[in-house]
Amino acid sequence: MASLGPWVPDRPDCPVGIAVSGGGDSLCLAWLATFWRKNLLALIVDHGLRPESAVEATLTQQRLHALGIPSQRVTLSHLKKGPGIAERARTARYAALVQMCREHGCVDLLLGHQADDQAETVAMRQRAKSGARGLAGMAWVTALPDVRLVRPLLGFSRAALRNTLHQNSVEWVDDPSNEDRSSERVRVRQAFRLDPEAQLDAWLNGARAGIARMQQEQDHAQHLLDRGQTLTEFGWACLGSDLSTASEQVRDLLRAVGGQNYLPSSDRVDALCRSQTERTLGGVQVTRHQQHWFLLREAAAQEGFVAVADGVVWDRRFVVSVPRMVQVEGLSLGAAGLGVPRAARRGWPARFCATLPALWRNGQRVAVPHLGLWEMQGLEQITITFRPPTPVRGGSLYGAELGVFDKNT
Repeated sequence: MASLGPWVPDRPDCPVGIAVSGGGDSLCLAWLATFWRKNLLALIVDHGLRPESAVEATLTQQRLHALGIPSQRVTLSHLKKGPGIAERARTARYAALVQMCREHGCVDLLLGHQADDQAETVAMRQRAKSGARGLAGMAWVTALPDVRLVRPLLGFSRAALRNTLHQNSVEWVDDPSNEDRSSERVRVRQAFRLDPEAQLDAWLNGARAGIARMQQEQDHAQHLLDRGQTLTEFGWACLGSDLSTASEQVRDLLRAVGGQNYLPSSDRVDALCRSQTERTLGGVQVTRHQQHWFLLREAAAQEGFVAVADGVVWDRRFVVSVPRMVQVEGLSLGAAGLGVPRAARRGWPARFCATLPALWRNGQRVAVPHLGLWEMQGLEQITITFRPPTPVRGGSLYGAELGVFDKNT
């Protein structure tokens, strides 16, 4: 677990979440986690697709209680059986899990995917010709805007986990849908039972591809830093002094600054880098400041005002955190706009600061937290964090040195 960190302190106010379906994999993960730390919270999602699912969820909560693990449960009411139900259920499940993590202060969520799941994923992606990155299968750690998904069991087989539960007299629920041949995953699983060597080959191929992917991402991140390319907490990116050989890195940073899920067209980015001219692309302004190129959110493309509340996301990139004791009635979040006092801008141009998130009340700007500008008392405990919907490959580059541009950093 140490190698999958960093982890938050083991305190009641920041438990590690565990997604528990009640099956052998997730229940074994929960049992194992009790030997690792004290403050855990099991999160159960009842999809409501089978009559017996509510009873199974209650039974799972009882089993978790016997293990000393508190649990929270949510029942989905909008799912209906039909085409694409597996994917629709997965999307709804993850949305519910992330929401519960927000509500209970979990910044890490453990998932029970194991080696058999990984082999099945790799085999399906091979058939779909997903390319080298897809063949790496599921990552041990996936960083989402609000939570880290951590899969500690990818090196252990389904049989090993169930043997562990058997030997420790822990029971689990078997979901009959895990044998429904209408699912491609089930068909692959059943084929592997007849050909264990093929299953091992798939798992090994995934492991090799995963190592290659991690190395590629590390190299990518180092290249960004070597070129002075940095994604900042303000939601801007510095590209260094030369665009001509940086198109792949610029695509990543454009997606983050623009708050997009997908990379922009490589042809358009290549043309941008060759031209070395200021322009707008995908809701992002490419501009120069002090002999360096920057990516800046296009002011006209930014979201309008939203009501301030804990967990609200503005412009798909900034997440608000509001302590319970802070009163936010009548408070809105929107772009700072022009007119931020020069003394508060820390040396940044007005057009840069105009794109920062700001707190407003009755049409008046009352705070720009990223600049430490507070014009109304009692709001200082509100934090606004830059979290683009898709992280830059190679890990977070936030907070890298920008002293040449920001005298106060």
